[in-house]
Amino acid sequence: MDMRVVTAMILLGFIVLIGISLWAYRRRRTDRLRSRFGREYERTVRDRAGRAGAEAELEARVERVETLHVRELDPKDRARLAEAWKSVQTQFADDPQGAAAAADHLVGEAMQARGYPVGTSEQCVADISVHHAHVVDDYRRAREITSRADRGQASTEDLREAMICYRALFAELTGTHNGGREVRDDRAA
Repeated sequence: MDMRVVTAMILLGFIVLIGISLWAYRRRRTDRLRSRFGREYERTVRDRAGRAGAEAELEARVERVETLHVRELDPKDRARLAEAWKSVQTQFADDPQGAAAAADHLVGEAMQARGYPVGTSEQCVADISVHHAHVVDDYRRAREITSRADRGQASTEDLREAMICYRALFAELTGTHNGGREVRDDRAA
């Protein structure tokens, strides 16, 4: 066989091997991000109008959050926040809008105590999505309802929904999923 033909076949085989390796790498990356972010992955793909841009954004979120030094709550903070949450829930009966605003503030306090930056920006939500992707939609929904309430456009039932949504993230952040008892969050650094 001609040496040029052999060289071309080897080169073609090498190119095919590189293509298969690249495809497998991208597939593993997609599977890993889909597994980690769940519905947030699909939402980001939709918002970014494509998988490549969404995956780059999600990986950038992970890298950013790794620099934040997210940590567990100390027992005193956990107990203080759990007690404050009970007060917020009690407040709901007399002042649903005030309770929802207080819940938003308390979630921010828990985020800050854990090492997440707080604010009203989408960056705050993106940061939370890295460790708490399965409740980040709840957080977005609660914030949207609270914002509508500030404009007088939310019913008591809407505010109840906001409280439930805030509670989901609050429980994740504080590790108090079971009626205030501590539940360890092994995702914290």
